Amino acid sequence: MSKSLKWLFALMLAMLLVLAACGNNTAGDDDQKKDDPKTETEDPKDDEKEDEEEPVEDDGLYSIDDFATSKTNEGEAIEGGSLTFGLVSDTVFEGTLNYNFYSGAPDAEVIAWFDESMLYTDGNFTFTNEGPAEFTTEPYETDEYPNGVTFTFKIKDNVNWHDGEPVKAEDWAFSFEVIGHPDYTGVRYGPDFSNIVGMEEYNAGEADTISGIEIVDEKTLKITYKESQPSLLTGGVWSYAMPKHIFKDIPVAEMQESDAVRKNPIGMGPFKVKSITPGESVVYEKFADYWRGEPNLDEVVLKVVSPSTVVQALQTGEVDMVDSFPVDQFVDNADMSNVEWLGITDLAYTYIGFKLGHWDAEAKKVVMDPDKKMADVNLRRAMWYAVDNNAVGEKFYNGLRWQANSLIIPPFKDYHNADVEAPTYNPDEAKKLLDEAGYVDVDGDGIREDKNGEELVINFASMSGGDVAEPLAQYYIQSWAAVGLKVELIDGRLLEFNAFYDRVGQNGEDDPNIDIYQGAWSTGTDVNPYGLYGPDQMFNFPRYESEKSSELLAAGNSPEAFDVAYRQEVYKEWQELMVEDIPVFPTLYRAVLIPVNNRVLNYAIDYGSTMGRHELAVTQEEPFKHE
Repeated sequence: MSKSLKWLFALMLAMLLVLAACGNNTAGDDDQKKDDPKTETEDPKDDEKEDEEEPVEDDGLYSIDDFATSKTNEGEAIEGGSLTFGLVSDTVFEGTLNYNFYSGAPDAEVIAWFDESMLYTDGNFTFTNEGPAEFTTEPYETDEYPNGVTFTFKIKDNVNWHDGEPVKAEDWAFSFEVIGHPDYTGVRYGPDFSNIVGMEEYNAGEADTISGIEIVDEKTLKITYKESQPSLLTGGVWSYAMPKHIFKDIPVAEMQESDAVRKNPIGMGPFKVKSITPGESVVYEKFADYWRGEPNLDEVVLKVVSPSTVVQALQTGEVDMVDSFPVDQFVDNADMSNVEWLGITDLAYTYIGFKLGHWDAEAKKVVMDPDKKMADVNLRRAMWYAVDNNAVGEKFYNGLRWQANSLIIPPFKDYHNADVEAPTYNPDEAKKLLDEAGYVDVDGDGIREDKNGEELVINFASMSGGDVAEPLAQYYIQSWAAVGLKVELIDGRLLEFNAFYDRVGQNGEDDPNIDIYQGAWSTGTDVNPYGLYGPDQMFNFPRYESEKSSELLAAGNSPEAFDVAYRQEVYKEWQELMVEDIPVFPTLYRAVLIPVNNRVLNYAIDYGSTMGRHELAVTQEEPFKHE
C-alpha cells in the first residue's frame, strides 16, 4: 500500500472512530484482549461440544507480553564487523552531544553509543556498584542539615576517556560545577543539584566553589547532600562526568555551542566518534581500551531513518536495528523474516497538556495565569472525557499502546496506581460539564462559545512523525468537535520535533498562541515526577503549580519516603490530585518494539541488563535481507 493510501486509510479510520463513538458511549471498552484466558461455563454439556467449537477469531491485537527482551543468539560471531543503527525520526537530530547539555531524546540516542553513566542501575532502577564507579554512603548530620548524607565515589582504575586520559574525580566534580554555574545554558539544574551543600551559593555567584563537593584524590569524590532522599539512589545523583582537560578553557556560557559538544565529542563508552554528518549520521569506531573490555565490533554507524522508510531500511539490511520501531506499522510487518522482534513497556507516556501559565526566566519558576484560555478545570476535564484512548490504542496501535490513567507509569510497579479513578470516554458527561461551566452554543452553529459568549478556538500543537501522526491529531480534534469544541492545529499543520519542543517551552520561551499540545515524556529511571511537574522546573510545560502538588512532590522525596509504604501513599495522593487538577492528562502507555537483524548477537533491552554494547557482535559481514 502506498504511503498516501495508508495515510488516507488512517484518516478514514480516525473519522470512523469518532462516528462510532458518537453513537455508542461504550465504544472501545476493553471487552476482549488477545491474551485473556477463555471463560469457562458450568454447563457439563460443554465438554461434549468441545470438538464442535468454532475457532476463536484473531482480534488483531497484540500485547507487550508477546515479546522477548533478549535477542536469540544463533551462529558464531565473526571477528570485528560493522553494525548500522537506525535512529527513527522525521527530522534531524539537534547535535547537542553531551549529557550535561542535551535536551532531546534523539541526541541522547547518539550520545549513548560513545558515553555512559558512572553508575549503573539494576532492574528496580537502583544504583549499583557494577558501573565505572562504586559508592558508599554515610549520614551527614549538622544543626543546619540533620538529615544529610555523604556519598563517597571511587572511580575504577581502568576507566579512560577516548583520548587516553584517565577519568578522574575532578572530571565528575566538573560536571556539577558547570551545571551549577550561573552562566550554564542547559536544562539540568534543579533540586537534585540545589540539594548539594553549598550549591545554591555557588549558583547565585556568591561562592567560587561548591563546599559540599570534595575531591579526595585522583579517583575519589565526595558529595554531601543537605537531605537524604530516596531519589538519590534512583537517578538523583548526577552520574555523568565531563573531560575537564578539554572543557576547562571554554567559558561555561559558550560550552553548549562549542566544537567539544557539537563536532568532536568524546566520552568513556565502548565506541568513540570518528565522524559526524550534522543531524544525519555518526560513524563510531571501537575504543579498544574500554573499561569493560575491547568491543567485539570494529564500527557502528548511526543514521537517521524516516518513519516512512524504516521498514524498507530494515528489510534490505540498510540498518540492523532501530531505537524504536513505529508500533502503528508493526502489524503489516510482523512477519519480517530477517529480524527478531524484541519488546518492553516503555519508561514513557503520551499526554495532552494544557497551557496554564508561563515561565518566569528571572525567578526560574512557573507562574500560573488565571486568564489563560484553558484555566477552567471543567473545560480540561470535559476534553479528557471526550476522547476514547482505549479505542485509539487498539485501532491505531493494535494494542501496543494502551489507555493510560496515571502520570506514574506501570514499570514503577511499587508506585503506579492502576485504580486511580481517571475520566474515561463519556461524551455525554463532557457535554454536561461544558454546559454547567458556561461553554454553550450561543448562535446555534454546533460550536460552543466561551463563558462570555465570544468565539472559542483552542489552538493545538502536535508533532509530526509516522503514518498515524496526522490522523491521530485529527481524531482528537474531531472528538472535541463532537462535544462542541473548536480545536485547530497551530499554524494549520503538525510541527517537527525540535520546533515543537522549542514552542512549548524547552528553552523557557512559551509560544503564547498554543493552548493545548500533545506531547510525550520519557520518565527516566526515577519514579519521582518532580522534574516534570515541580514549580521550578523548565520541563513543567503546562506551567502548573499548586501548594498541594508541591507539598506532595516534596514529601515523596523526603527522608520519610525511604519508607516505601509512606512513599506509596504520597504518590497515590499525588496521582489523584493530578486527576482533579488536570494540568495534563495521560493518553497512552507505550510498548517499545526493537527489530534486530538475525546476524546480531548479544543484545538485550531488559531494564537493568548487565549486557553492554561492547558485547555486540555479528555472525556475518552483511545483514540478512527480508525474503
